[in-house]
Amino acid sequence: MKPKKILFIVIVNICTFISCNKSEFILEVSPYDLEFIDLADNWDQAMPLGNGMVGTLIWQKEDMLRMSLDYVKLWDERKMVNYDSLPVRNFKWVEEQVLKNDYKPVQMMYDIPYETSAYPTKIPGAALEFDIKNLGEIKSVRLYLKNAVNIVTWHNNSKMYSFVHPSENIGWFKFDNVDEDFSPSLVPPAYNKSGGISSDIVEGLDLRRLGYIQGEVIDKDQTMIYTQQGAEGFVYQVAVKYKKTKTGIVGAWSISTNKDDMSAEENADLALNRGYNKDLEVHKRWWEQYWNKSSIDIPDTVLAKQYYNELYKFGSAARSYSPPVSLQAVWTADNGKLPPWKGDYHHDLNTQLSYWHAYTANRLDEGMGYINWLLKIKEVNKKYTKAYFGSDGLAVPGVTSLDGEPMAGWIQYAFSPTISAWLSQHMYLQWQYSQDDEFLRDKAYPYIQEVLIFLDQLSVKDKDGKRTLPISSSPEIFNNSQKAWFNTITNYDLSLIRFAHIAAIDMAVAQGLNADAERYQMALSEWPSLDLHKDSSLTFAKNVPYEESHRHLSNMMAIHPLGLIDVSQGEESKKIIEASIQRIDSVGPSQWTGYSYSWLANLKARALDGEGAAEALRIFANHFCLRNTFHANGDQTNMGYSSLLYSPFTLEGNFAFAAGVQEMLIQSHTGIISVFPAIPASWQNVSFKQLRTVGAFLISAEMKNGSVIEIVIKAEKKGMLRLKNPFSNYTSNGKNIYKEENGVLYIETNEGEEVRLNVKQ
Repeated sequence: MKPKKILFIVIVNICTFISCNKSEFILEVSPYDLEFIDLADNWDQAMPLGNGMVGTLIWQKEDMLRMSLDYVKLWDERKMVNYDSLPVRNFKWVEEQVLKNDYKPVQMMYDIPYETSAYPTKIPGAALEFDIKNLGEIKSVRLYLKNAVNIVTWHNNSKMYSFVHPSENIGWFKFDNVDEDFSPSLVPPAYNKSGGISSDIVEGLDLRRLGYIQGEVIDKDQTMIYTQQGAEGFVYQVAVKYKKTKTGIVGAWSISTNKDDMSAEENADLALNRGYNKDLEVHKRWWEQYWNKSSIDIPDTVLAKQYYNELYKFGSAARSYSPPVSLQAVWTADNGKLPPWKGDYHHDLNTQLSYWHAYTANRLDEGMGYINWLLKIKEVNKKYTKAYFGSDGLAVPGVTSLDGEPMAGWIQYAFSPTISAWLSQHMYLQWQYSQDDEFLRDKAYPYIQEVLIFLDQLSVKDKDGKRTLPISSSPEIFNNSQKAWFNTITNYDLSLIRFAHIAAIDMAVAQGLNADAERYQMALSEWPSLDLHKDSSLTFAKNVPYEESHRHLSNMMAIHPLGLIDVSQGEESKKIIEASIQRIDSVGPSQWTGYSYSWLANLKARALDGEGAAEALRIFANHFCLRNTFHANGDQTNMGYSSLLYSPFTLEGNFAFAAGVQEMLIQSHTGIISVFPAIPASWQNVSFKQLRTVGAFLISAEMKNGSVIEIVIKAEKKGMLRLKNPFSNYTSNGKNIYKEENGVLYIETNEGEEVRLNVKQ
């Protein structure tokens, strides 16, 4: 053996590598990898791979290794209710039914159909299966997060490798050291097979409810094509092509619809012609760039592992050109049923929480998928605004299908009038963290303007001359009962309305549109202040304090995510924040789901309570996640952290967790950057690299032995940086500090400039 080869082996002795015929792809072992001694026996605990458009789950079903295949465009978009033909069944009609105390017609019209109709819904693609009973016992199953490659190893030295191409609708699999007759089979979803029909909404509905004629699988010459006819002319295709190698097989799979430019078969052909190695190199480079965008180093290993798994899932579920992260993203249920809550787009919390972390994590590009989709469905939403509310401007349904059409359900939230105000916050945040003037002018500002046109037309004056909504709600207190409608405005609705006006003022001023800013300021003054209980805590609505455990912390919106009330504002605001958090703590979490703990962590971080934030995050990671780190809503350990013990998988709690960690490490929502604002006292050695802040600054910081020793600032735009000074004495890299006032450093930066501050020795 040549000396150079010996040296290579010594260097990588702690790594694993994939033998790829002519090249070797070194896998980076991470302490945050998912590793087990067996394959999961259920789809929602499987190893996840994806690229925002297609995804796969790797698990074991009886004697078969199963790859569940998914594509975000697989939707049955038949309308549940034809809203165009029912103009009288609008918001005004709902208000009248509430006032008449006759709410059952509303529930029959809008709520019940969501529960009884199988569509509209996300639908599964298919599955690949490999008979592994002759391979013997599994030695290890490992998902390498840094490389987004999954490897299954058997004791007989057989191996299976899998990854999903970062930008093509292609997934790869490769088996080494298997018999020459080893081959996959393509298993379609059971759209038309015998068996019982479930009506369990949480766990899903039997796929046969859709009424499809079962599609056919054609298997010939190491090519498998499955074509499925859906509803209203919708057709999708799953293609698998593979070939034999010297030691096993290698193959590619793809999914397409009849609305795509290329078929799945064409995609798989191109992939196999390019080859496994070439696609693997592209894959490697994409994930290297993704992980280089930012990083953290914290001493809590539980939180660190969960955090990096959240970023991995986000990299697998989001692209600038993909639809937003839905309830299950690219990992639709593979259990013969429709996905939990139909895998839809819930905007009364779920999509929003899924992007909370994206801005600070420096994943603006992936976050743009959310923004681009909202802009794409804007005209569909405006049609709904006119038909249901009878107003101009922009409202967005709280529950939608892929094309943005309303899906109804509990309409207090599915048809809430302030959903578009919450969504506009993400337009605002994308601008704030990027400082992209073109995006502000052409996309974000016009969007929020239309939101305010709608809110202005919908609002009415109360007896005190203040603006309010005809009827108001707060997700999802009192569920879908008539009691869930309030005759006074809720803090949830009011917080969002006030935020939308404040954001519009900020956007207008940034563009020099002073007349617009003055108009929005005047409109804001017409709305009342938030309602407080006698103990200073935020209520749901006037005379409705937080007195029962409730999963959706909707009364707390003004604290987080909106930042209307902040500890930096003084003692009165601190008192409101402390009283509000103390009240939800004292009432207890009996009705909480996992995302409630993630949200609580963000709230406590904003209250500068590092111990409390860390505790909430640990509860989430240890008690509300499955073994693959998927958020499962209920308490999986039955340890009393919730009375809900079920396990429907959704993603919003996962990504809100990542946001909570970041809120502990850096905050900039007030316009002043604060590093390590809410970390536990035991975290003496902490650091992070290139976390993004308001103003388009990338910040790296390091703390040793409880003291900040360095802060590095990269300015993407010219501007004034304001930094809460963590040093008792410091040096800079020759950059003049504009001024220091009240403990805040003001630093003028130019585009592309780097400022380095170090503790003075």
